[in-house]
Amino acid sequence: MKYSSFPGTDICASRLGYGCMRLPVKNEEGNPIDHPEAIRLIRHAIDNGVTYVDTAWGYHGGESEVLVGEALADGYREKVTLTTKLPVWKVEKYEDMEALLDQQLGRLKQDHVDFYLAHAVGRESFDRVRDLGLFKFFEDMQRKGKIRYPGFSFHDDAEAFKHILDSYDWKMAQVQMNILDEFNQATMKGIEYAASKGIGIVIMEPLRGGALTRNVPESVKQLYGEMPVKRSPAAWAFRYLYDRPEIVTILSGMSEYSQVAENLEIFDEADANTCSEAEKQLFCRVREAYEARVRVGCTGCEYCQPCPQEIKIPKIFRGYDNACIFDQLERFYANYMTDRMAQNCIKCGACESACPQHIEIRSWLERIDDEAAQHA
Repeated sequence: MKYSSFPGTDICASRLGYGCMRLPVKNEEGNPIDHPEAIRLIRHAIDNGVTYVDTAWGYHGGESEVLVGEALADGYREKVTLTTKLPVWKVEKYEDMEALLDQQLGRLKQDHVDFYLAHAVGRESFDRVRDLGLFKFFEDMQRKGKIRYPGFSFHDDAEAFKHILDSYDWKMAQVQMNILDEFNQATMKGIEYAASKGIGIVIMEPLRGGALTRNVPESVKQLYGEMPVKRSPAAWAFRYLYDRPEIVTILSGMSEYSQVAENLEIFDEADANTCSEAEKQLFCRVREAYEARVRVGCTGCEYCQPCPQEIKIPKIFRGYDNACIFDQLERFYANYMTDRMAQNCIKCGACESACPQHIEIRSWLERIDDEAAQHA
């Protein structure tokens, strides 16, 4: 296992972190967690060098924090850096923040966590909780010893990411990044900017929820197969990330023993600055191969919103394009047919006149609706 330090802290963490959002479960609905198996996996990872564990209020319907508390009993807490997150959507006043943290510490059976993050913030949600006293809360909790370092996890665009980074003396930012997201959300340039400010970076969704390892397109398989060193799709996806010195820890939601075993092996060679120029070119070609499977090409800018018929156009298009990329159209069609929003289109054209990409929105909505109906 390789390790890296969070700038401005005394924490040195494993480059592989255990993300506790996708723990093994007893049924297809995702609850309840299979406690004995989940504890076995987490402890096996820790026994083999993983020192970073990440959970949150809402994971597994609130059960994840309870499970993590059980897994970290018997001396395992002292071996790890523990992170959980403030559910900012539940905060209505300043006092709510500490009350929520206290509930989480109770679930975890801990008196403190190492990192406490404002969870899944974008510009609007961040500004709201900031104005309710988020920074004072962090400082009060550090003084009381309930948290060691403040941070945030992020889902928005690069401009919002910089806005939040520049607002406070953060010690960590957790962002979505993978081969396909170099220019999305926080962006790789945003990660570099955060690192220049001395902010440690933790990565979530390195495999796009596992999509980068399932139903890999033949064009991508061919690109990987052309490389002199043979690696699995998961190993290539992780390598793209751990090559970056700005990234401290990469989270993986490991729900099976085989995933833990493979990841431990991969991260035995997780040194930064080791990718060859050919490998860097490979990552660009892989991204381009995936992007070539996109049909609509909506960027989710939402200039088409609100629709007079309340059709969530970007949601439909993003779901459709992701399904095309990862060969999951049958699942998309089934989910789409639960409300079949596009059939409400009255073809007023307001969306198309606002679309900066000049997408033929009305035609695409009709086509998607027809495709889904045919597969129902």
